[in-house]
Amino acid sequence: MLRRFRSVFNAVKTHFQQVEKQAGVGGAQLWALSVIDAEPGIGVGGLARAMDIHQTTASNLVRAMVTAGLVVATRDGADRRATRLQATADGRAVLEKAPGPFAGVLPQALAALDADTLDRLDKDLGRLLALLQADERTGGIPLAQM
Repeated sequence: MLRRFRSVFNAVKTHFQQVEKQAGVGGAQLWALSVIDAEPGIGVGGLARAMDIHQTTASNLVRAMVTAGLVVATRDGADRRATRLQATADGRAVLEKAPGPFAGVLPQALAALDADTLDRLDKDLGRLLALLQADERTGGIPLAQM
């Protein structure tokens, strides 16, 4: 059983290493960039929801991508608090040379499982997390950042 967990983690790690090597950005940034490119004008909150991560994590990803010139952020609305995001030409060039899937191999594999298998897996992992006394808040950290 432990070997299976190691295999899962190694598959995820290998994918993100390949992403970084080919695209020059980390897996979490690549995923965020792909979401922004697919939904021009998305806000940081929308990005956080799309990636199922904490808004602070999304803000940190956006800040790094803006600094790298991959994304532009513009203030919108009367109070100028809402930020709208858009991929730059450099950001789109990164996406073109990056290997997929942009969200990572684990979400892609999970999406291929049937509903019954996903339900069992969710319940069983819930029991495992309870035994580990794991902090459920860490579930909002992208695997590429672990």
